[in-house]
Amino acid sequence: MEFVAVCDLLPERCSAAEEENPDIKTYTDYKEMLQQDDIDLVVVILPHDIHAEVSIACSEAGKHVVSEKPMCISVAQADAMIAAADKADKMLSVFHSRRWDGDYLAIKEVVESGEIGDIVHLEACIGNYGHPSTWWRSDKKISGGVMWDWGAHIIDWTLGLIKSDIKCVQGGLWTGHWKEITNEDHGQAIIRFMSGASADIQVSQLASVSKAKYRILGTLGGIESYWDKEEITVKVSHKDKVAEYKIQPKPTEWGQFYEGVREHICSSGPVPVPAIEARKVIAIIEAAEESAASGESVRL
Repeated sequence: MEFVAVCDLLPERCSAAEEENPDIKTYTDYKEMLQQDDIDLVVVILPHDIHAEVSIACSEAGKHVVSEKPMCISVAQADAMIAAADKADKMLSVFHSRRWDGDYLAIKEVVESGEIGDIVHLEACIGNYGHPSTWWRSDKKISGGVMWDWGAHIIDWTLGLIKSDIKCVQGGLWTGHWKEITNEDHGQAIIRFMSGASADIQVSQLASVSKAKYRILGTLGGIESYWDKEEITVKVSHKDKVAEYKIQPKPTEWGQFYEGVREHICSSGPVPVPAIEARKVIAIIEAAEESAASGESVRL
């Protein structure tokens, strides 16, 4: 890939980009940039609420698109993004980079080997106790809310480990403790799958008590890992007892996403993160928020 252009509203950022890459062109208006003929692929790294608007414009200009995650902040936006890319016959992918995290890859390998049997229940969380950033990521109108940032990663992990259609989603949100922000303080999505499995995903700024990063229960064993420990614990039933061993994360290689993008554009390889998969993440978060408001489960 050859880097040819960058657009930023701030001229000082454009100047910094030119210093690092003297051969590129810089713009402060993305619509003007899209008129540059030699651009094949645009990477949209912007606040969440404008992913859809800019991605659609890029597709309509005949460009392939990679959007940062989350894909957008509503299912309606996701559908419009997919429709625009399909109409232009161009790629739309979402940079769910953490599919290539080393600990996730190691856990996925154990799950797919069948060693712990069928997944019955999965818990995953991220959080601490402390005031969130006051940057746009804590502004609900811009960020989407507490579940839309790290929650998008964790839900994507979950869908990669539990291969089943979704039955329904339950959600919970707590807001108002950190009064200077408009994001929620604590969010939860409980996903119930057609297979009978369930997943409990939490993102919290009220987590004064720690919890495992992953806790996965299977019919033949389980997996547990923590944010502050590199080793991953695997427990497997053996002759009516449970054997325990440790595994190490695999190498983290986020660049494999862009290798996949290159292969798709140049050689018709598979899209590394199909937009329809990223849309499912958006649908789950949207359903969790709807459930939190109504107190009822939301069927997908």
